[in-house]
Amino acid sequence: MLVSSVCFIGGALFGYFFVFPPAFRFLIGYSNEFLEAMPAVEEYFPLALRLFLAFGIIFELPVLMVFLGKIGVVDRSFLAKNRKYAILIAFVVAAILTPTPDVVNQLLMAGPIILLYECSILAVAFFARHPFKGFPLEKGSNSTHE
Repeated sequence: MLVSSVCFIGGALFGYFFVFPPAFRFLIGYSNEFLEAMPAVEEYFPLALRLFLAFGIIFELPVLMVFLGKIGVVDRSFLAKNRKYAILIAFVVAAILTPTPDVVNQLLMAGPIILLYECSILAVAFFARHPFKGFPLEKGSNSTHE
């Protein structure tokens, strides 16, 4: 529970300090001599909340993967073998979750997802070497995915 809370808060803080400023600058960048940007709270708050929740949830990825490893759904070799799909999914998720259409914000989300996926591989290898009792591996195999 503590690790999960720390990951969520860390993700929200990452979103606040590293992603929110460029996203807000991008939206403000539409102003010119004829159009002045005057964001109201009803536009500012949903943008901030969406970014904080998205990054908080995304930073839970290692916790989720360790859980899946402990119940025998994934293991280190399965995650390593499917890395290319994880990278593709990271960019798709980033394109969906970022509130602005610019590439910088998408990279600021996809980059941490990919790094967290790599951390998940290490965490599964270290913390989920043996599944929970009651979630046995298939008989005759050393891995859940061959």
